[in-house]
Amino acid sequence: MIGILGKKVGMTSIFADDGNCIPCTVIEAGPCYVTGIKTNEKDGYNSVQLGFEEKKEKNSTKPVIGMFKKHKLPVLRHVREIRDFEYENLKEGDVVKVDMFKEGDTVKVTGVSKGKGFQGVVKRHGFGGGVRTHGQSDRERAPGSIGGSSYPSRVFKGQRMAGRMGGDTVSVRNLKVIKVFGDSNLILVQGAVPGAKTGLVEIYKK
Repeated sequence: MIGILGKKVGMTSIFADDGNCIPCTVIEAGPCYVTGIKTNEKDGYNSVQLGFEEKKEKNSTKPVIGMFKKHKLPVLRHVREIRDFEYENLKEGDVVKVDMFKEGDTVKVTGVSKGKGFQGVVKRHGFGGGVRTHGQSDRERAPGSIGGSSYPSRVFKGQRMAGRMGGDTVSVRNLKVIKVFGDSNLILVQGAVPGAKTGLVEIYKK
């Protein structure tokens, strides 16, 4: 397993050699700094901790600043841990760049989906809504019945209702790497990835 942290830039499209138009997501991936390495002998599992995107010291607490200064690294905005990372030659303070990926690789991209706020059942769960006959002018987007009457006289847990939508951690698998631009730390992935522009994403390859 290898991986890198990145920031979603937006979407574009490119033309393949056969003339087909391929929709792509542009991700600014890395450079990421190795802020920690955990081993099975010492910690019970293998992982590499990566930090991404520098930020000003005044926007961080002193314990966080001290952690980065201990490793002689700049203060970073995002820190994530990747388990079973192939780190044979890695050590704390090293830089991980996007050139670890190549065109044609199949990757998994994880991000936080766009927040939609409080939504009704039609948008949130795809309900069909009610009918407008017999004077029911206010039932077109209503959920309808939510439970029994005399029995069980309650609403079951997990009933699909209106509520907060979006803001969930979503992973999209089997996305193809179309191009890698090592000089500008950009990677083009076929298709759409979760999240809004400038949102943090994690790119994994087995």
